[in-house]
Amino acid sequence: MSASNPSSSAPAAASLAPWPYPRHIAHRGAGKLAPENTLAAMRHGASFGYRMFEFDVKLSGDGRAMLLHDATLDRTTSGRGRMDTLTFAELAQLDAGGWHSPAYAGEPMPTLAAVARYTRANGLHVNIEIKPVPGTEARTGAAVALDALSLWAGAEVPPLLSSFSEVALEAARAVAPDLPRALLLDRLPADWLERLRRLECVALDANHRELNAQVIAAAHEAGFRVACYTVNDPARAAQLLDWGLDGLITDAVDLIPPSA
Repeated sequence: MSASNPSSSAPAAASLAPWPYPRHIAHRGAGKLAPENTLAAMRHGASFGYRMFEFDVKLSGDGRAMLLHDATLDRTTSGRGRMDTLTFAELAQLDAGGWHSPAYAGEPMPTLAAVARYTRANGLHVNIEIKPVPGTEARTGAAVALDALSLWAGAEVPPLLSSFSEVALEAARAVAPDLPRALLLDRLPADWLERLRRLECVALDANHRELNAQVIAAAHEAGFRVACYTVNDPARAAQLLDWGLDGLITDAVDLIPPSA
């Protein structure tokens, strides 16, 4: 089934899931303007008025939740090899900013706990993408969800958990069923609505190229919110938001101003 012909099995006029989040979400902190998945990037994104940040979390070798996109350290840190072969103490010694530009040299790889402290102190919202090192999907999903449950305890707005891994989302649901979840999909399969229902998600988070007005309307009719990644063209952003998109993830925090 193509994205333009969503499942006809969706129930009519389901009530939409709560969505207490801003419509504009900064990708990995501030996209490409600062070193991704660092506190420096989040501060930079916040300087453009962004109030919500998407970032990637995986586990160190000793089980600490830390921010990193890739399975290996090579691209965005001074380290080499798989992240999960090093302990938190070893990862804390790495430079996660110098690869980007000299101004950020020495920027550390943050823990999820550090991000919670910064965002909660400043009234910011988060989309935690559970990004397991291959082979650790269930363990990472459960560990990150439990950490999020603890770190955001008492928060007025909970963190949004998302993942491409359905195994990780299932594990997150098992240990923290009350935290909202979104299923990430690069392509929309025929059963995308059924997958959202099975995982008890509140939202679809799709590649923006898979979305059109009909898909967004079908998701809303079935009771799901819709977010998408990674939209860097202002005209495309405006089109998606006109169609009723609930969350727009972007690198272009300098070109796409967040709504009030």
